Amino acid sequence: MTAVPAQPGSTRWQQIAGAGHTGDVATARAALADADPEARVLALGALARLGTLEAAELEAAASDPHHGVRRRAAQLGAARPEVPLALLLADDSPAVVDAAAWAAGERGAAAAALVPRLAELAVGAEDALVREAAIAALGAIGDPRGLPAVLAGCRDKPAVRRRAVLALAPFDGPDVEAALAAALEDRDWQVRQAAEDVTPVAEI
Repeated sequence: MTAVPAQPGSTRWQQIAGAGHTGDVATARAALADADPEARVLALGALARLGTLEAAELEAAASDPHHGVRRRAAQLGAARPEVPLALLLADDSPAVVDAAAWAAGERGAAAAALVPRLAELAVGAEDALVREAAIAALGAIGDPRGLPAVLAGCRDKPAVRRRAVLALAPFDGPDVEAALAAALEDRDWQVRQAAEDVTPVAEI
């Protein structure tokens, strides 16, 4: 990879980020091959802003050796279906998986094929932020296959419980009613508040 030369009076990062606001596609695209991973991250953002980020470039970023670049690709996958979220949900970096789960949730029902993997992460990921993001995605997708994992999240640590209670909104049934009833009595006030917010939707 080669570095993009900085202009006088400007850092390379500023130059690349600015390219997304000035229409300088050439500078942004050249930075995709920069040796500095932060430059590659900025290049992805600049090209996305300009509407010129190509599918092949996104796919390459999803396999980049640096987790920061893969994470940025995952974030962009919220609106770009060519980003292989299934691959990124199996990444070694929790930050990448977290971003991929968020993107899956943003895709909504279009990400239904990812429900089994999201359910695995919701109950089995070591990182609580990943569990939280996976549960949120399951709630956004609303596929019944994800309900058991969301219910399991209602028994996790407080931050995850709050997210799980909110994720119950699209679901119904006795198990959902029982989980919401328990959440209304939770020792964490934010979990109780989340349950109050969801209870009218569930009509219990």
